[in-house]
Amino acid sequence: MGVKAFKPTTSSLRGTKLEDRSMLEKDGGPKALSISKKQRSGRNNQGKITIRHRGGGFKRRVRVIDFKRDKFGVQAEVLGLYFDPNRSAHLALLQYADGEKRYIIAPRGIKAGNKVISGEKVDVLPGNAMMIKNIPSGTIVHCVENMAGKGATFGRSAGQAIIVQGIDSTGKYVQIKMPSGEIRLVPADGMATIGQVGNEERVNVKLGKAGRKRNLGKRPEVRGMAMHAVEHPHGGGEGKGVIGRAKDIWGNRIGTRTRNNKRTERLIIKRRRSPQRPFAKK
Repeated sequence: MGVKAFKPTTSSLRGTKLEDRSMLEKDGGPKALSISKKQRSGRNNQGKITIRHRGGGFKRRVRVIDFKRDKFGVQAEVLGLYFDPNRSAHLALLQYADGEKRYIIAPRGIKAGNKVISGEKVDVLPGNAMMIKNIPSGTIVHCVENMAGKGATFGRSAGQAIIVQGIDSTGKYVQIKMPSGEIRLVPADGMATIGQVGNEERVNVKLGKAGRKRNLGKRPEVRGMAMHAVEHPHGGGEGKGVIGRAKDIWGNRIGTRTRNNKRTERLIIKRRRSPQRPFAKK
């Protein structure tokens, strides 16, 4: 889609770069494919803030997206591309030959009028979905399942591209390379969609002013170094202090890995980072 710049008629517009949504449909899409969303403002069921710096923003509706692509053998036509306020990627509205409509994550290069289909083995074209074991090695895919029939888990945000590297010796898993550089195994019977996720230029967006951030439901954050010593481990000091070992407001070290999923540990062949070095003792 690309981004659009503005003439610097004001100080905030000077660095502003926003998404170019001229190719998207102007209507909000089928009302039946969206449900209301209650704003939680980062609070749990007890009203306590569990995620800070959230609140306000425009009202949103959740789009019901077909992450499973389980309508096999029925061709669908792309009616148009739509904006989704809940994610970075855009959506493509499909109308199947039997009249049913569904949203999918819009692949790069897809346009209104294109035909897509899903099945166990179909043509390798953008937007088509099939079992990952039947996708040739070196193909770029997105919306990959990590459990057959569960729905897409990997490669759902704007610009994501996963590379299929081939089936393993057992025939039960397929090796893929994630955008982070991680190499892992996924079930061979899981579904994946051909192509890269669209709206890849979103990384170049600059909101330009705090008001747009508030419209997205983000509240202000204050740097720890700007606080008093009693409020944050980074606070205090005469003049501009030195952080040293970075900590959060509760005094816990930032950067400590918290992954503890032993069930899928064996499926990771190469991690996206080298093993973490232990913290040096004082």
